[in-house]
Amino acid sequence: MVTVWKVPRVAQIIKIPLPHGIRPETTEVCLFTKDEPNLSAEQTENLYRKLLTQNGIRSVSQIISYKTLKKEYKPFEAKRRLLNRFDLFLSDDRIRRLLPSHLGKHFYERKKAPLSVNLKARNLAKELQKHIQGTTLPVTNKGCCYTARIGHTGMKAEEIVDNTIAAAEVIAKKLPKNWKNVKILHLKTIKSVALPIFTANISNLDELDRQPSLKKKEVQKGKNKKPKKAAKKQNSSQVTLTTEINAAATTQELVIKEKVVVQEPEDHDDEEIPQLVPMQTTSLAELKVIA
Repeated sequence: MVTVWKVPRVAQIIKIPLPHGIRPETTEVCLFTKDEPNLSAEQTENLYRKLLTQNGIRSVSQIISYKTLKKEYKPFEAKRRLLNRFDLFLSDDRIRRLLPSHLGKHFYERKKAPLSVNLKARNLAKELQKHIQGTTLPVTNKGCCYTARIGHTGMKAEEIVDNTIAAAEVIAKKLPKNWKNVKILHLKTIKSVALPIFTANISNLDELDRQPSLKKKEVQKGKNKKPKKAAKKQNSSQVTLTTEINAAATTQELVIKEKVVVQEPEDHDDEEIPQLVPMQTTSLAELKVIA
């Protein structure tokens, strides 16, 4: 069990080769292969079966081509039977990115996601055995504690110690922020309590805090962009202010014009005033009659 100081932002799977295999010889292994041009699905599977036999690899129980996977394992029940039948799944690295849409989420929820292998490697036996007899450490961005299988109770104590050291060396290199991010290492079985075998010093956390994180960089970038937006807002506010000023000016002009129009009768001679008064009084009288 690995407990980290800082939870990584991106999930990943760390592959850990072990000096002593943790899977028995009866382990069922399935290999997904790429479709070869001008060959049927059956011919492709026979071709890769001969390739594995020539390299002395007999631990792979079944080979399934990509064409067969799409055709015969499309229903949900077929995928479920495939998931329960095998203990480990391997995949040609050339089709690794195409498998999630055909396998479904259950393979990944049960931590049986296919491990990508290079079927064109010079030492193919070593390439496959590294994954079959190795282990993986799934690192998620949702928690700070991760587990990896490094042995079983039927192994010798020296073999478990060797596997533990080998796993710690790989974790120190491939874990996000490397070994400084490791807080505690535990050893446990399914039914036992966790036995701490390593506890980091609090100074490691202080060093991690001093390191610039991606989040801080993004915040700084955002701060650099904010003045531009503020400038845009200021420009827009200036536009609105100018429009408001223009509108206020026009309203003031209208008010002034209205005042001028109202004041115009005062500037005229007194003879015109009696003409306006009876017109207003007559209109009021007419309104009273209508009411």
